[in-house]
Amino acid sequence: MMKGRRRGVEVFNLSFLDVISCGFGAIILLLVLTLALEPATMVRIMADLMGNAEQVRLEREKLVAESQRLNQQLAVSRRELQSMQQAFTQLNQQWLSVLDKDSAAQRKIEEQLRMQRMLEQANAEVKTLLSHAAQQALNPDAKIGGIPVDSEYIIFIIDTSGSMLSAAWPKVNKKVEEVLSVYPNVKGIQVINDMGSYMFGEYAGRWIPDTPARRKEVLRRLRNWNSFSNSSPVEGVTHAIQQYFKGDKQISLYVFGDDFSSGNINAVIHEVARMNKKDSSGKPKVRIHTFGFPVLFLHPIGQANRMRFAHLMRLLAEQNAGSFVGLTKLK
Repeated sequence: MMKGRRRGVEVFNLSFLDVISCGFGAIILLLVLTLALEPATMVRIMADLMGNAEQVRLEREKLVAESQRLNQQLAVSRRELQSMQQAFTQLNQQWLSVLDKDSAAQRKIEEQLRMQRMLEQANAEVKTLLSHAAQQALNPDAKIGGIPVDSEYIIFIIDTSGSMLSAAWPKVNKKVEEVLSVYPNVKGIQVINDMGSYMFGEYAGRWIPDTPARRKEVLRRLRNWNSFSNSSPVEGVTHAIQQYFKGDKQISLYVFGDDFSSGNINAVIHEVARMNKKDSSGKPKVRIHTFGFPVLFLHPIGQANRMRFAHLMRLLAEQNAGSFVGLTKLK
């Protein structure tokens, strides 16, 4: 049996060409249709864009209006904040003023309590001193008045505090002159303040020669003397005893003052007694005469201090062979 001859395969046959032709035709048709509809598409797109632009404009106007509203609210809030800050500042100032007043009132109360304690202490010391005075009164040899003028050397111990300088200084000058007149001739003079500071620095630790010219210079310089003071005669008295006592000299101290602001009276008396020991005959190293000036009588709050000063001066004079002179007037 003879095999039949195979038929040849044609790639580009009629059917394939028909399909290709149809495809090209369809593409051309689509291009034609697209070009035909292009103006309408552009119009639609432009309309959409215009609509979007209008919407954006409206949104922008809303945002601008909202921004203006917020700015107005911010301005109002700033004014309110400024007003609140001013009110706070005023309240703070008022509070500080209240605190100052409260502090002042507290200080006043503390000062009143301090004065009350001082007065109670002074009253206790007065009782002790009155008891001591009663015992001294039983001694027929106790000195009750007069200023002995048997000393060869005299030392003035003068309180130079502000109260003395402002209220009692003319009286101080007068009393110093009177004391000097009682001693027409001595071997030496010295003038120090209640702190132990010297009127004549060049004579510190030495005696000022007693001459008429030197006495005039003492009175002249005394009129304008101004030296730091703590209103307590203790330092001046102890310094004078330590510096100037000599066994062969007869010395008198004249203490001028108005105030004893701090310290214990009994402690001062004991300290002076320890330094100013008495000899076998009962005579102390130096006489101590005291003058009390009534400056604090002008100030009610100084009642405790003036009582303490008066009792201290009286005891110093009594126990050291001197006299206490309590002045009642400053003129």
